[in-house]
Amino acid sequence: MTSAPRYETLDATSPAQMRAFAHPTRHRILRDIGPDGATISQLAHRLGINKGNVAHHLGVLVEAGLVGKGATRTVRGGTEQYFVKTARIYRFGAGESGEATKAMLATVADEIPADDEHLLLHRVIRLTARQASALGEHLESVVHGLSPANPREAEHGVLVSVYRRS
Repeated sequence: MTSAPRYETLDATSPAQMRAFAHPTRHRILRDIGPDGATISQLAHRLGINKGNVAHHLGVLVEAGLVGKGATRTVRGGTEQYFVKTARIYRFGAGESGEATKAMLATVADEIPADDEHLLLHRVIRLTARQASALGEHLESVVHGLSPANPREAEHGVLVSVYRRS
């Protein structure tokens, strides 16, 4: 059911997109849709939540243009709708109240303690604007340059951030 995302990168800046990103379940759905898309039933199973909740949150994501309808397939006399991401990379932040970032970090915070071998580093360091920009560009190229292993390998989350403290 592979369907290429419409956009490589989507700058999510509209009010509807900000509302969509402000809920942790929607981040989980976006993460678990995967590259091949997913149905409501598949997402409910993967996330351990009921189909009604998945359908509601998918509706918000579709309305915001972050997810689209993909292919359908017939299963036991019924039709299942696949949902696909509209972008490979979503960016949010500028002008954002912080709710989208907090929601995304909440989903990551729920996963990290389950991995006894996780790596989590946090460092505060003084950098010039040029150094911070160069560091961000370097880290982004490292993460986006990773080639996925075969589907039998374990999934790993990679969280990278360079931010200016207030």
